[in-house]
Amino acid sequence: MIPVMEFRQFSEQQPAFRVLKPWWDVFTDYLSVIMLMIGVFGCTLQVMQDKIICLPQRTSSPSQNSTEVELKSLLHLQPNASSVLREKSGLKNNLDLQQYSFINQMCYEKALHWYAKYFPYLVLIHTLVFMVCSNFWFKFPGSSSKIEHFISMLGKCFDSPWTTRALSEVSGENPEEKEHKKSGTSRSSSVVSPGEPILERTQSLRSIPEKIVVDQPSASVLDKKEGEQAKALFEKVKKFRLHVEEGDLLYLMYVRQTVFKVVKFLVIIAYNSSLVNKVRNRVRCEVEIQDMTGYKNFECNHTMAHLFSKLSYCYLCLVAVYGLTSLYTSYWLFYRSLKEYSFEYVRQETGINDIPDVKNDFAFMLHMIDQYDHCTPNEKLRQKLQMNANNRLELQLFMLPGLPDTVFELTELQSLRLEIINNITIPASVSQLEDLQELSLYQCSLKLHTTATTFLKGNLKVLRVKFDDNRELPNWMYGLRNLEELYLTGSLSSDASRNMVLESLRELKSLKTLSLRSNLTKIPQSIVDVSSHLQRLYLHNDGTKLVMLNNLKKMTNLIDLELVHCDLERIPHAIFSLTNLQELDLKENNLRSIEEIVSFQHLRKLTCLKLWYNSIMYVPEHIKKLGSLERLYFSQTQALCSTHSLVLCNYTKRLQQ
Repeated sequence: MIPVMEFRQFSEQQPAFRVLKPWWDVFTDYLSVIMLMIGVFGCTLQVMQDKIICLPQRTSSPSQNSTEVELKSLLHLQPNASSVLREKSGLKNNLDLQQYSFINQMCYEKALHWYAKYFPYLVLIHTLVFMVCSNFWFKFPGSSSKIEHFISMLGKCFDSPWTTRALSEVSGENPEEKEHKKSGTSRSSSVVSPGEPILERTQSLRSIPEKIVVDQPSASVLDKKEGEQAKALFEKVKKFRLHVEEGDLLYLMYVRQTVFKVVKFLVIIAYNSSLVNKVRNRVRCEVEIQDMTGYKNFECNHTMAHLFSKLSYCYLCLVAVYGLTSLYTSYWLFYRSLKEYSFEYVRQETGINDIPDVKNDFAFMLHMIDQYDHCTPNEKLRQKLQMNANNRLELQLFMLPGLPDTVFELTELQSLRLEIINNITIPASVSQLEDLQELSLYQCSLKLHTTATTFLKGNLKVLRVKFDDNRELPNWMYGLRNLEELYLTGSLSSDASRNMVLESLRELKSLKTLSLRSNLTKIPQSIVDVSSHLQRLYLHNDGTKLVMLNNLKKMTNLIDLELVHCDLERIPHAIFSLTNLQELDLKENNLRSIEEIVSFQHLRKLTCLKLWYNSIMYVPEHIKKLGSLERLYFSQTQALCSTHSLVLCNYTKRLQQ
């Protein structure tokens, strides 16, 4: 039996080449694999099983017929009675098995139609030709080097974190300066930048809207090292473009192989349709061997005729689908202008007017990448969906040049997490994500379409923002009227704190949870503005001393409070006014004494107290007055139990266990 793995090399391609394989090429590859399996299966049957089985056919002579009539009249038999056939005898040699094996072989060669004999081999050969033809332009000496070079640069462009504007600065094309030029000035003839392959793939991403609410500053100039790398990539693409645009060899090779597949499809359909009925079970055969066996005529059975007939019809159907796909490819090739590629949309939306259009093979490869983009991005994004800690279906995107259009087609999406993605725009199509409730922005600068702002104001319930620069804080977050949870992480200077006071949170009427991981020195007034409905407040201060905590007294609805790493030396007295407080976490502070813990007895609802990672030296006896306390944490503290309060200390240890 022929192992299928022997043919695997014909169907496999280098993974990098797949970026230039449109959906119809991928589909025909699958069809070729199925046809290859039919051919291999048929060839295996030809080798493993008997091909044909023959039996002798008896005949009667004229003299015999007259004798039979006389006998019938004498015996008063009916004329239509069955005749008695004369048995023939040949040379007796005890070689019956060898004789009929010889007859089977002779009849297989002489009487069986050639299509019934060679059908599996025809399928195998045709399929291998289809496979070679479909990938010939990847391996042709005049085109393979160009394709490999293009794919390597394309990978570097997509892996780079640089924006188109930053690359234009490095290459000496400052778009802001060009905007001040007169419209009559001639357009520069500079070559395409590395952003061009990216731009076209992001052209389908549609990340720039018609109307923008928030304007963010442009990308900063790259540092020296990154600038050198970007310029090297720019020069590499420049030289490649000058070389590739000289001819259209890739386009011609692809057109020729497509035309060849169409012609081959028509030939296969034509002759297979006319010959498929030649595959029959019963075959009559005449072999001049009567001197040996006594018989000349034989009746044979083609043992695989029924199976081969079914396989041939199945093969014809597959070839028909393959041919229709090739016809569609031909239509796409000749209907569209694939030797020109325009960046008009990108020029309009980015303001970079010096991006020239490309032609010939460079344009053709960009068109092929477009077809790859439209093939399976939806499925790839769906594979990245996973449940987050809040039991929401989340999609995480990291270091992309833009937001894919297909993100907004995932209607089941509930949480969107964007990391290190700059100068992007959330378009109006975000309104298609009716289940979107959570948005995370980690070191991102973005803009919002007007429709997107309206949609987020009504739907968003959780917002997480991690920023390095204060300007990355989105101003539109203060208008999210249905926002329930807000998490801000980043360094806030004193000036930024004043800005937070000015940018009041009082419009967030549904806000219940607020988390600040920063370096504040006091609780901003903006937090007090939402104190009437705020239930959870988390302040992680990264070691900066937090003073002036009197504002806490106004937050009477708090049920959960965390003051972590705030350099507190004593428990703030303002906490004792929070009568609805249920959980209090004072982790990683500098608490040495907790004598005032007795005041917690007024907090009737307090069930959890966390004093871990502190410098507490002594556990007072009056801690036993906290009757409502259920959980007490002293882990990683320096608490010492006095001789008089040993029993109490053991009690607290049991609580924290």
